[in-house]
Amino acid sequence: MKKLSKLSTVYLVIMFFILYAPILYLMFYSFNSGGTMYHFEGFSLEWYKELFGNSRLLIIVLNTVIIALLSAAISTILGVAGALAIYYARRRRVKNTLLSLNNVLIVSPDVIIGASFLILFTMIGIKLGFVSVLLAHIAFSVPIVVIMVLPKIEEMNTSMIYAALDLGASRWDVLTKVVLPYITPGIFAGFFMALTYSLDDFAVTFFVTGNGFTTLSVEIYSLARRGVSLNINALSTLLFIFTMLLVVGYYFITKRNNKPGRMGVR
Repeated sequence: MKKLSKLSTVYLVIMFFILYAPILYLMFYSFNSGGTMYHFEGFSLEWYKELFGNSRLLIIVLNTVIIALLSAAISTILGVAGALAIYYARRRRVKNTLLSLNNVLIVSPDVIIGASFLILFTMIGIKLGFVSVLLAHIAFSVPIVVIMVLPKIEEMNTSMIYAALDLGASRWDVLTKVVLPYITPGIFAGFFMALTYSLDDFAVTFFVTGNGFTTLSVEIYSLARRGVSLNINALSTLLFIFTMLLVVGYYFITKRNNKPGRMGVR
């Protein structure tokens, strides 16, 4: 068992090294005073200064953050409603069908989803831009929220609901004062997952973005096609740090909500 444990530790170390080495390499050369990623000439912040001096890129960053926050908030509301609908479905066949349809959207290739949205928006006359990107991000984020919230609903003790109803609480009171407070960790998890998916998405956004509007992932792709520039390194470094801060923030929020005094009666 000890030998197996050591092998699993070595395997994890190797896997994390493979995953993070390219990111650390990219971040390291974002401070290179030279213009290439082949030789480190000296430490410099000139690429970050140039990045913050690029007004077009700052507008794209703002577009990306707005899309991520709006899509995460709307998809969280829709995802919680969807998870409740699946949980309270009376027929098991209906419940399994709804859950299967939700899971299909998660495992479907992003290219297929992006192409489908492009065809749909073209058919119904929605101009490609802010609205099309927002709708697409909401659509692929809702199933993620459902998956994060539904397990939390299923582990809730139904006697809490019956007790509240027996004490004279209305259906709305049960939802807002019993169910939603209990599943708050799942709601936060769904929101942060939707937020990170929206920030990182490229394939779907590439299909539904239009002239005059783009997001960071698409912009980084277009910059990379023009040639190696350390602006990309600086931009990618800041995006990675921001994503890590979101993950750390979600961890502390979850840890706080899981304290015994905040969990309520099971």
